[in-house]
Order: sequence, then C-alpha cells, then structure tokens
Amino acid sequence: MVYIGIDPGKKGAACVISDNEVRVYPWNDMQFVHLMRELSEDEEVRKQGIVACVEKVASMSGQGVRSMFSFGHSLGFIEGVLSGCWISYQLVPPVTWKRSFGLLNTDKKQSIEVVKKLMPGINLYPSERCRVESDGMADAALLALYAKRNF
Repeated sequence: MVYIGIDPGKKGAACVISDNEVRVYPWNDMQFVHLMRELSEDEEVRKQGIVACVEKVASMSGQGVRSMFSFGHSLGFIEGVLSGCWISYQLVPPVTWKRSFGLLNTDKKQSIEVVKKLMPGINLYPSERCRVESDGMADAALLALYAKRNF
C-alpha cells in the first residue's frame, strides 16, 4: 500500500510512504500534480493501492478573510487533483492525527522532534540551502504515517 500525507498551506508539503521508503516534498503545485499523476498511473502502485490523508483545515479566530480564502483554495486544489487521479483520501482534523502522536499543543517544533524519532534519517529541509527544518514537511510525514496506521 502507498500512503500519502498532505499538509495544505503556505509552508505545506506532501509525503509518500511506500515499501518502507519515505519521500517528503516541500509544497509546489505542479510537482504535486505530476507526483500524484505518476503514482496513479504506475501499475504496480495501483495493484498495491493508494490512500491519502489530508489535514482538514478550518478557520481560526483572528485569521483574516484573505488567508482563509487562500487556505480553502489550496484544499480545493488538493482535493481536485486527488479526485482527478482517482486517489482516495480522508480529511483528518489536526487534533485527531496530532493526538495519535502525542502532540497536544500547537508547537510546530514538536512535530519535527516526533518525526525524527519515528523516521530517523528523514530530510526535513525544503532545499539544500535551508538551515531550518520545515514543520510543514514534518506534518506531512506524520499525516502519511497516520494514514499507514489507520487506513
């Protein structure tokens, strides 16, 4: 089975877990489309099955209308690509998947720490020049692992 984790948003990411291989990608719309199409057209992957776990984003108090519209647009784009590639997916609220990993607050650095414990050697740097690990990439990896454990 192939498991996909998707963290929508400005610093979002996608993660693919297959055959004990973990690949994490910083967010890029076109790269995401190509990756999903490539996975859905791969006969071996189709035989195994594919499931995606997408963080269910919701409005939060204090967020502006523009940022919430952008969030909704991103989520719609992701759902459209997954549906167009015939990849089944589940929308999972952050509180649900975070609780399963013992992440009880909103500290983004905790996601990075948990991923490093569960997936040693994973690269969470969005590019070679980055000096700060991406919490979006960590969240995507945890969402893929959540899918592997639950679907």
